[in-house]
Amino acid sequence: MSPARMPGSRSCSGLHDNTNQRRASPLTNVEDTILKTFHVAANPSLPSLTRQLSAAALLLCATALAGCSKDDAPRDAKPGQALASVNGEEITVLQLNEELQRLGVPAQQQQVAGKQVLQALVDRELLEGEAAKEKLDRDPKVMQAIERARSLIIAQAYMQKRLGEPVKPSPAEVEDYFNKNPQFFANRKQFAMNELIIAAGDLSAEVRAAADAARSLEEVAVFLDARNIKYGRAQVTRSTADLNPQLSGKLLGMPKGQLFVVREGDRAMLISIAEVRDAPVTLAIAAPQISQYLLSKKQKELAAAEIQRLRGSARIAYLNKDYAPDPNAPAAAPPAPAAPAPAPAPDATVAGAPRNTDNAALDRGVAGLK
Repeated sequence: MSPARMPGSRSCSGLHDNTNQRRASPLTNVEDTILKTFHVAANPSLPSLTRQLSAAALLLCATALAGCSKDDAPRDAKPGQALASVNGEEITVLQLNEELQRLGVPAQQQQVAGKQVLQALVDRELLEGEAAKEKLDRDPKVMQAIERARSLIIAQAYMQKRLGEPVKPSPAEVEDYFNKNPQFFANRKQFAMNELIIAAGDLSAEVRAAADAARSLEEVAVFLDARNIKYGRAQVTRSTADLNPQLSGKLLGMPKGQLFVVREGDRAMLISIAEVRDAPVTLAIAAPQISQYLLSKKQKELAAAEIQRLRGSARIAYLNKDYAPDPNAPAAAPPAPAAPAPAPAPDATVAGAPRNTDNAALDRGVAGLK
C-alpha cells in the first residue's frame, strides 16, 4: 500500500474535565456532547471550518465525557456569569468557552458560533433532565458503553502522556522524503479515465467478451444499447499519488484506449484510459503534508513500541484458547495521531463522476488483463 492511502486520524486533548458536570446521569454526558457537537457540525450557517472541526471532534468528545459522573462535582463548580437557565440549571460563560475550545473554534468565529453552541447547551440540558427522569443511566447496555468509553479515555490519556509532545520533522527530513518518492511528487502522473457503469448483474460473459473485443468504449456502449442494458457515464482521474505503485506501473504500461473491467459491489465499470499526463508537485507545495505524514508515522511507531513493551512485561493469559492470538502475529497498536500521506494537488474530477471508486477494485481489474 502506498503511503498516499494511509488513513488519517486526529489527536485529542482535554480528556477529563468535570466543569460542566451537573446531574447524576452518565448516559446523558454522552448524549450531551454528541447532540451539542452535531448541532454545530450540521448547521450550514456556521463557517465550514467550524463544522469540519466539530464533526471531527464528535466521537472523541462524546467518549471524553462518558466516564464522568456529575455527583463528583459540587454544585458550586460552575463559576462564571450565567448565560441561561434551564429548569433552574444554569449555563455559564465558562461552560460555553469550554465547548468552543473543545470544538476548536477560531477566536474570530466564536461570537457567531457561541450563539449556536449556547442553543445546543440548552437542548442538551433539556435532554439530560428527561434522561435522568427515565433512569436511562441504569440501562445495562448504556452502562456497558460508558465503561468501554471510560477504558478508552484512560488508555488514550496514558498513551498521550507517554508519547509526549510530538517533534516536527526537520526540513532536511521532509526534503529527503520528497526526493525518495518521486512518483508522488516530481514524477507524479495523472490518469484520465472514461467509464461506463452498469449493474453488476448485467456483467455477463457476453458483455465481458464484447469489452475484450471492442476497440473503444463507444463500441461497448453501442453493444449495450443494442441489448437495452442501462448504463451511466463518468470521467474520473487518479494519480500515482493515490494509487499503489504496482497498480500505477500497470496503468503506465497500458496504451491509450486500453479497456478493462472492474466489479465493485452492486455495480461494474467498463474503463478506458483516455490520457496519461504529467502532474508534478513541488517541494514547497508538498512540504506541509509531508511533514504531517512523517510526524504521524513517528507517533504510530512510538505507540506500537510502547504496546510491545507493555505486552513484554505483562502476564497475559487467554482462558479460551479459541481466541488466543497467533504467537507469530505482531501486536496491534492503538490508533495514533496520523495524517494522510502527501497528495497536495488533488486531481480534478468531472462533475457527476464517482469520487470513491475503490483503488483495490481498480487493481483487481488491471490484474485481470493479459
